[in-house]
Amino acid sequence: MNLLLKSSICNPQSAICISGSKSETNRLLLLQALYPNIILENSSNSDDSEVMTKALQSNDEIKDIHHAGTAMRFLTAFYAIQEGKVVILTGSSRMKERPITILVEALRQLDADITYAENEGFPPLRITGKKITKHKVTLKADVSSQYISALLLIAPKLENGLELTLEGEITSVPYIKMTLALLDGIGVKTSFVGNTITVAHAEVVAEAKPIIVESDWSSASYFYSIVALSDIGTEITLSSYRENSLQGDSALAEIYKNFGVTTTFVGNSIVLKKTVCELQVITCHLNASPDIAQTIAVTCFGLGIGCRLTGLHTLKIKETDRLEALKNELGKLGANVSVTNDSLTLEPSSEIKENIRIKTYQDHRMAMAFAPLALRTDIVIEAAEVVSKSYPDFWKDLEDIGFRMARV
Repeated sequence: MNLLLKSSICNPQSAICISGSKSETNRLLLLQALYPNIILENSSNSDDSEVMTKALQSNDEIKDIHHAGTAMRFLTAFYAIQEGKVVILTGSSRMKERPITILVEALRQLDADITYAENEGFPPLRITGKKITKHKVTLKADVSSQYISALLLIAPKLENGLELTLEGEITSVPYIKMTLALLDGIGVKTSFVGNTITVAHAEVVAEAKPIIVESDWSSASYFYSIVALSDIGTEITLSSYRENSLQGDSALAEIYKNFGVTTTFVGNSIVLKKTVCELQVITCHLNASPDIAQTIAVTCFGLGIGCRLTGLHTLKIKETDRLEALKNELGKLGANVSVTNDSLTLEPSSEIKENIRIKTYQDHRMAMAFAPLALRTDIVIEAAEVVSKSYPDFWKDLEDIGFRMARV
C-alpha cells in the first residue's frame, strides 16, 4: 500500500493513546515464558510482539519470526536453555542477512548447542536446548544491546546465574538497564558495576502481580517531530508515560527542546507543546538511543537546519542500512547528507522538493520518520503498511490529529 500524505495542519490540541513499549513487552514476554505467574497489562500490539508471542506459545519445530530482530535474538537465548527441545529459528530474507555470530558465540561459551542451518554466522539457527551450568561470559561492549539483554533475560534460569563481562565502551546502556530493572522488578537479584553484570539464579519469582508496560517512547518520537514542525502553540497529549522511564528514547524530551518542543508530565500522560525557539545546527550522540536518529534527521530537514548525529553504528544492521536509507531518501527531497559507519551529517537547507516518493526498505521507522514532512509538502510513503511492525495504529492516529491521506 502506497500512501499519499497531503499537505496538512496538525490540530492545535490532540490526544493519542500509544500502546505499550515493544522493547519492554518483548523482554517481559520472555520472562513470562520462564515464569508463568507474571501478568502483563498494556502490552505492545506490534507485529514484533505478536510474532514473539506466537513463537513462545506454539509447539512447531520451525519458528519463523519474519523481520523481528529482537525476537530472533531473545529467542535464540531462550531456546538454548529449553532442555530436550530442538527448534529451527528462521526469518525473512533480510533476517538471514543480519549477523548473529556474537550472540551465538556468547551462548557457546556457556556450552549451548547452536549450529547454523544455512550460512555461517547468520540465521536460520538449529538450537538444541540443554541444561547449562557454566556461568561466565565475555563479549565486546559495543555490540547491540539486544545480544546482552538476551543473555541477561535467561540468566536467572541458569543453574549458577550469570557473570557477564563487557570489554570496551558499552553501547545502549539504557536498554541494558531496562532489562536489569525488569529483572529486579520480578525479584531477581542483579548487579551492574563497571563493566561486569551479574544476575543471580532464581527458580521462582515474586508472587503474581500485574506489570503495566509503559507506552513506547520510540513511537512518541514521531509526534515530537510533528509538534516541532507545527505552528507555535500546537499541543499533543500522549499516554501512558512515566517521568522515570526505563526507555532510552525518553531522551526525546531533552533533545526536542532544541526544536521548541516542551514536555510536561501530567498524571500518566505527557503534553508536547510548540514554543518559540531560536533554531540552530544541533549535534547529538545517540549511542544510547539510536532508534530516534531517523526522526531527528527528518525533523531537522523539515525545519531547514543542519545536524550531526553520531553513535549510530548499530543502524547498519537493522531492518535496512538505515544510514544509507536516510541519505537516499533525504537526498530525493533536496537534502545534502553524508554518512559514515556510525554518523550522519545533514547540511542546512531551505528547499523541500514536492511529491517525492519515499522508499521504506521494509523498515517501519523509515515510514514513520518521514510522515511528519506532510506538514511541509505532499509526500508519498511507499509500502506504508510496514508500520505494523511496531505501531499498527500509526496512520489512524495521524488522521485523528488532522493529517490528510489517500491510497495511491
